[in-house]
Amino acid sequence: MVERRPTLGLLAHAVMWLGVLIVAFPIYLALVASTHTAQDIVQAPMPLLPGHNAWESYKAALLGGGAGSGSHAPVARMMWVSLVCALTITFGKIAISLLSAFAVVYFRFPFKPLCFWAIFVTLMLPVEVRIGPTYQVVSDLGLLNTYAGLTVPLIASATATFLFRQFFLTVPDELVEAARMDGAGPMRFFKDVLVPLSSTSIAALFVIQFIYGWNQYLWPLLATTSEDMYPVVIGIKRMIAGGDGNNEWNVIMATAILAMLPPTLVVVLMQKWFVKGLVDTEK
Repeated sequence: MVERRPTLGLLAHAVMWLGVLIVAFPIYLALVASTHTAQDIVQAPMPLLPGHNAWESYKAALLGGGAGSGSHAPVARMMWVSLVCALTITFGKIAISLLSAFAVVYFRFPFKPLCFWAIFVTLMLPVEVRIGPTYQVVSDLGLLNTYAGLTVPLIASATATFLFRQFFLTVPDELVEAARMDGAGPMRFFKDVLVPLSSTSIAALFVIQFIYGWNQYLWPLLATTSEDMYPVVIGIKRMIAGGDGNNEWNVIMATAILAMLPPTLVVVLMQKWFVKGLVDTEK
């Protein structure tokens, strides 16, 4: 039993609020900077209170244009590209992982353990390790500056396959026998029994993989050369060019705030399912 002590409670809350302030202060600075003009931001000291230029900054970011030396691509288009890529990667990873885990657990075929370990070993081969050959293949297939080129190389996931495999191993054999007695085939059992039972795990993976897909930087940096195919993370990098005076920092900070909104919204809306999928043993 944990003993409650007021002093320890106050200390824990103080540490928590200190961590919140450390994490939130850069976000606050970005939000404040997005409400000022570029000239106000480069002055020392930078204003720490919101200004009156928010509408112009966010309009310039969403619609494109501006006088800076970096990219002027519309952020609305960038966010659409990021959304399509994040959702494609997320649903692709979940679908492939569910089916591969289902095959590894419930089907008998030669070298099944070897196949599973071959999948598991790919955890040691992230995109950064195989980026050269992957780029060559995508380039040879003519998939640069396409949604397929941005998403297909990132779809497979050994981590998600392992998670679903471990969960499927906990499903009672009685459910399999009952489904077989009712005349359900393998895919019917998969669709009507396993997928509903895996809903909380799927929700947790959705949050993780959506953020993973939205925040991709290295691969889109290589696979895109056209402004109309920039994800928003790459767009922020392309907006920064030259010295401070050559950048529209208010537009850049507005873009950064806009880029944080979809992942934040996903986490807030799916927080309950995310936590339940990670800690609930009775799914």
